[in-house]
Amino acid sequence: MTKEQYLKMRNELLAEVDGLINSGDVENANAKMAEVTALDNQFEAERTAQANAAALRGAPVVNIETQSVVNQGIEFGQVLASFGETTTETELHERAFYNFLVNKPSTQEEKAVFDRINTDYRNAVQTATDHQVVIPETVTAKIWQEIADAHPVLQDIFKTFVPGDLTLIKDDDSITDAEWIDEATSAEGDDVGFGTVELTGCELPKAVDVSWKIKKMAMGDFLNYIARKIAEKMGNAIAKSVFTGKGKPGESDTFKAQPKGVVTALNAEAGTPQVITFATADPLTYKKITSALAKIKSGYLGSGAAIYADNATIWNELANVLNEMGNPYFVPDPTGAGVGRMFGLPVKEEAAAEGNILIGNYGRGYAMNVNQDITLYQEDHIKARTTTYMSYSIIDGDVVTNKAFALIKKV
Repeated sequence: MTKEQYLKMRNELLAEVDGLINSGDVENANAKMAEVTALDNQFEAERTAQANAAALRGAPVVNIETQSVVNQGIEFGQVLASFGETTTETELHERAFYNFLVNKPSTQEEKAVFDRINTDYRNAVQTATDHQVVIPETVTAKIWQEIADAHPVLQDIFKTFVPGDLTLIKDDDSITDAEWIDEATSAEGDDVGFGTVELTGCELPKAVDVSWKIKKMAMGDFLNYIARKIAEKMGNAIAKSVFTGKGKPGESDTFKAQPKGVVTALNAEAGTPQVITFATADPLTYKKITSALAKIKSGYLGSGAAIYADNATIWNELANVLNEMGNPYFVPDPTGAGVGRMFGLPVKEEAAAEGNILIGNYGRGYAMNVNQDITLYQEDHIKARTTTYMSYSIIDGDVVTNKAFALIKKV
């Protein structure tokens, strides 16, 4: 059958399923869903058989633009023939990756692309494990997008993707400005101060358990489901780390290496010059917020700056700071970059803030590097009829300058 016929039949069956469920006929609905699964399997089997037959015949690849026959060897980015459809290497990798996840056979073309990409990756990172596979770029992009959608702070951070350790140079805030002089005056010397941020990488594995029934979903739906589950687990861990991550452990520390958070850095600074406190007996006021804004170095409160707080803190604290007329300074605005605005800055709901009110510019004051992008392991559990998918990445982050932030915390 053609792809159009398959989709038409599948949609008709699903419509019947919905009708049966809505009428309360669950038994026949389950039987009809079994027909959908059988149709999926039939189409997959036909697709695989047609692709294998085409490969055995050695059909040439046709370049649509020039109508000339091109080399049939598989090169990166090449467009490949697959029983009348034009299939890119990205699509082949995505389908082979899906087949790997659900334990289905791949065509020769899909397997060739899948094996080459993973072999190249293992050679690059110097690992011999066969259980770790490269996630297709399309799926990785979905994961990062899901993470950014759930955590505004991670959307604001400019991430680099540099393999291995990364050293960033930062200016030393203590150096003085240059002085204007005349010809008779000698220039005053001043050491140019630089600091460094070392992003050496922290391992982040996150496991997702999936029942075997879920694996019967269509390819697009299943990959979206896996991307969403991985993004949820990874996103929560990364977002929390950029606020309260502890950094690298010392000799006497027992915690694992993790990115260093801004809240951690500001609380650790001698005299806590970037921190304002309030309490139930000493509530949050207009003056406390403006005092916090005054602590941020000029230039950082422009484009990219925001106020981050969790939902409870926004509506219990920030939204209840009133002027002399009894009007709130907080202006709700769900159509903007956050849930509202205050003092010209967007207020962004971020669960990872966990009771803190952090004002600042993550785009310019924080550095994050993905030392190794997301890969995947899988393990089947026969008795439980589940599969564990474990994402694995190496990520690091650190504060570039404390002067880009101010913390308001309840004590």
